[in-house]
Amino acid sequence: MTVRPFVMWPDRRLQSPCAEVAAVDDEVRAIWADMVETMDAMPGLGLAACQIGVMRRLAVVDASDERGRAVLMANPEILYASVEPRDHEEASPNLPGVSARVTRPRAVTVRFLNEAGEIEDRDFIGLWATSVQHQVDHLAGRMYFDRLSKVRRQMLLKKAAKQR
Repeated sequence: MTVRPFVMWPDRRLQSPCAEVAAVDDEVRAIWADMVETMDAMPGLGLAACQIGVMRRLAVVDASDERGRAVLMANPEILYASVEPRDHEEASPNLPGVSARVTRPRAVTVRFLNEAGEIEDRDFIGLWATSVQHQVDHLAGRMYFDRLSKVRRQMLLKKAAKQR
């Protein structure tokens, strides 16, 4: 397992959709292992493969208090999102030093290929749901600040540019 470096904004890979994963194999499992190691070293609650330059629809999420409970997902897709919203301060290691409050559904049902290569549907609530949605956005080529108003997004990007 290796802690991998992050791709930094505005790298085009962060703005591009990732490719579907045909099957879960040893290569995918090795990427997941590196992703978990990288996420834990941050420390963070989730990581999408494109954040480390791997353009495949792979994500890991661990919003547990004790850690070590990462959910490994290939090709995650949101099947259902609750109407009830949840606000959370979101950030990304790809654009360090800034964050923004983002409103997302409080709960989601997600379909993905799991570590065994089987299709799994799983419900996520609260912080887990927020993290999963954040990673699914990354895999589609979106950053959390794309969910902000144009003015708030411009202010955030200007602040990030000043900090560089």
